[in-house]
Amino acid sequence: MQISTRFTIAAHALLCVAHFSPERKVTSGFIAESVGVNPVVIRRTLGQLKEAGLVRVESGVGGTTLARPAEKITLLDVFRAVGSVGGSLFDFHSTPNPACPVGRNVHAVLDTELSAAQAALEERLEQTSLADLDARLEGLVKAG
Repeated sequence: MQISTRFTIAAHALLCVAHFSPERKVTSGFIAESVGVNPVVIRRTLGQLKEAGLVRVESGVGGTTLARPAEKITLLDVFRAVGSVGGSLFDFHSTPNPACPVGRNVHAVLDTELSAAQAALEERLEQTSLADLDARLEGLVKAG
């Protein structure tokens, strides 16, 4: 299982907005060129980010801006905004055999571990802001 590419596309899009605006108009077409996807994908992603209160989007060629400071947008915000997973990171098979000692107890054995793994991921994503990523990007750009 992989986490949906919606998450990395959204993070990439937000990084474009943080990095290039307000010096230039950041449109869905511009972001799509950087990401390497169709602008429709970016418009859908920006819609999710807008709904989550992370960006402002002016229709037409108005461009996209951050709705709050980059320091106040975490990767966890992005992860949640685009619905990278449907609530739980791990999708448990729905019909373990109750007649089998393993099937009957598999939830009791695994649920705590899986919840802890998801909590660790979310905790880590919450530690990194869009400003942190933009600062790393700026260092790489300057280094050439």
